[in-house]
Amino acid sequence: MTEDRYDSIWDVIEATPAEAANMQARSEIMIAVQTAVEGWNLTQAEAARKLGVTQPRLNDLLRGRINKFSLDALLNLATAADLSVAWTITPRAA
Repeated sequence: MTEDRYDSIWDVIEATPAEAANMQARSEIMIAVQTAVEGWNLTQAEAARKLGVTQPRLNDLLRGRINKFSLDALLNLATAADLSVAWTITPRAA
């Protein structure tokens, strides 16, 4: 039996490489925003105001409900959280 290796869990879960890349990017941004918000030591209502979202929307973010957030929405939240997002684009290994 051979052992398969994957760069990301998303490579296993998602149907296509494009979907896996999208989910990987979304999860990384979501975790970064969660970490930033937790470091603010604010109530959820205060943090939501700072991010420009409702408290229920922030709650979805903090609970990791990734399917409720597009890549665009997460980029906007990262910017509102004073985070800088940068990617490295490289050819995929064959």
